Amino acid sequence: MRPPDLGAVLSIWAAGLAAGAAVVALWNVARPGYIRLAGGIVALLGVLAILAGAPLWGLLAAVLAVVAAIWRQRLVAAPALAVATVAFLLAGSGLGWLSAAVGAASLGGITSEMLLGHWFLVDPKLPRWPLRRLAIAGIFGALLEGAVVAGSDEDLLVSKWLLASLAGFAAFLMVGVTFSLRVKSYTGVMAATGLSYLATLLALAVAIIARPT
Repeated sequence: MRPPDLGAVLSIWAAGLAAGAAVVALWNVARPGYIRLAGGIVALLGVLAILAGAPLWGLLAAVLAVVAAIWRQRLVAAPALAVATVAFLLAGSGLGWLSAAVGAASLGGITSEMLLGHWFLVDPKLPRWPLRRLAIAGIFGALLEGAVVAGSDEDLLVSKWLLASLAGFAAFLMVGVTFSLRVKSYTGVMAATGLSYLATLLALAVAIIARPT
């Protein structure tokens, strides 16, 4: 059995986070510091992906993420992060475009919700509808990831049905996130963020094991 392609996984994860940050920038709901934080994390993932053997498309994407982090205005950050998303998908598409797209949707939706949920510590007056939309994106992404894994003919380290079940459970946790966000007090956001932590761990485990070199 082949080891996981960490370069591809990190590229796909960075693509999903870049897409989430681009959408949040377009929504213009968070302070510019959020784009600095998100752009920095995306750039770091891109550098790690290159070190793990990803194609140099990831370098271009990382540079664009840094541009977004420095020039945090919506009209600069959103396009830069959108192009970075495409570049990261190119870097992670060695295992196929479908695999890259569903992985980015799953990891991107879940971790973008978690990151924006943490930003509530800085700006608790943020609206909650962006969190709900990101959570819904994570739900559909995780379900699609599970479906693709279930239909895969790869020789994986564990049962593909077990991986598909873990992806489904990640989606279930994100459904819990949407219900937690209905609680009007800040504890609802805290609960949602905690659930998204668990969903991130599951989604990342599925992404790594399901993508051998």
